[in-house]
Amino acid sequence: MIDTEAAVLTAVNEPLEMTAIQVDDPEPDEVRVAVSHVGLCHSDLHYMTGTVPTDLPVVVGHEVAGVVEAIGSAVTGLRVGDRVVGALTPSCGRCVNCEAGRSTQCRRVAEVRRRPRPAFQLTDGKPVERLGDVGAFSRHTLMRENALVKLDDAVPLHVGCLLACCVITGVGAVFRGARVRPGSTVAVIGCGGVGSAIVQGARLAGASAVVAIDLDEARLEAARGYGATHVVNGGAEDVAAEVRKLLGDGVDYAFEAVGSARTAATALSVVRATGTACLVGIAPEGTELKVPASDFFFGEKRLIGSYMGSGQVRQDIVQLARLYQQGRLLLDEMVTQVIPFDEINEGFEAMRGGDVTRVVVDLQA
Repeated sequence: MIDTEAAVLTAVNEPLEMTAIQVDDPEPDEVRVAVSHVGLCHSDLHYMTGTVPTDLPVVVGHEVAGVVEAIGSAVTGLRVGDRVVGALTPSCGRCVNCEAGRSTQCRRVAEVRRRPRPAFQLTDGKPVERLGDVGAFSRHTLMRENALVKLDDAVPLHVGCLLACCVITGVGAVFRGARVRPGSTVAVIGCGGVGSAIVQGARLAGASAVVAIDLDEARLEAARGYGATHVVNGGAEDVAAEVRKLLGDGVDYAFEAVGSARTAATALSVVRATGTACLVGIAPEGTELKVPASDFFFGEKRLIGSYMGSGQVRQDIVQLARLYQQGRLLLDEMVTQVIPFDEINEGFEAMRGGDVTRVVVDLQA
């Protein structure tokens, strides 16, 4: 067990508190990581504001990169000193979903996550939860070997951390979730971190038109740099009508990267008959969707979801890192600012303002 420092959520709608905690030694299949960089994600805000419930106290944060500093007795694929990023959907590799290439929907995930002792605790011995079994807002954390991917030395850790969540989620939704066809048309609703990755995924997939939709003009302008061919301000009275003005009868695929019933309905409205609307953003607990049945019966539209890239996360992260090295996947451009650990609450305030793509926290600064 080692002593370290973490940003702990002790009450919803309150700032994270810098707190001394203790991190357990690795179990046989675990790795202890010295956390280097973590991206701030809207998913963290859901827990911090209580729109998605969690036990308290808890260390949130999950878009993680760092360096291996200790390994369990059964770990064979990683060594001390390896640079790693998180592959945040632990899986057994043997259930029907894992064998079908859908490790993000592992049916034995509860068993995989079981641990004999708390990974984190306060100095008085009180357990501290870890969001998603990661708890990345800690200078050290424990993760299973199959929840980590070794990162090539050519990929800086401050951009590599984006591969752990927003990039694998966005690009994976395009290729694995919706399976966008070359030459098709795409709309992306919400152009923050995940939405920016979806725009890039659509470009990589060979979409002939990519419409970026957002309320923020700066984000729309940034989306053009990632591959958007058209932009629409989401404050328009009729977004679907604006899209039809640009592309006729709508788009083949629409991706929702906000996480609300309103934007989900917009995604369905902008796709043409036989098109696919893909929900990627995490909605608050209890959110329900109300959609017109005629869209499905007469228009043969499809409404699907995509979670963490809908595929084999560890393999996909390796491939995405290669695309970055080739200059085909833009990661440096997505990092709006890198801040020290003690400014993490200010980073979340900047993210709430909507004028950033990704804020990255340097836990070693």
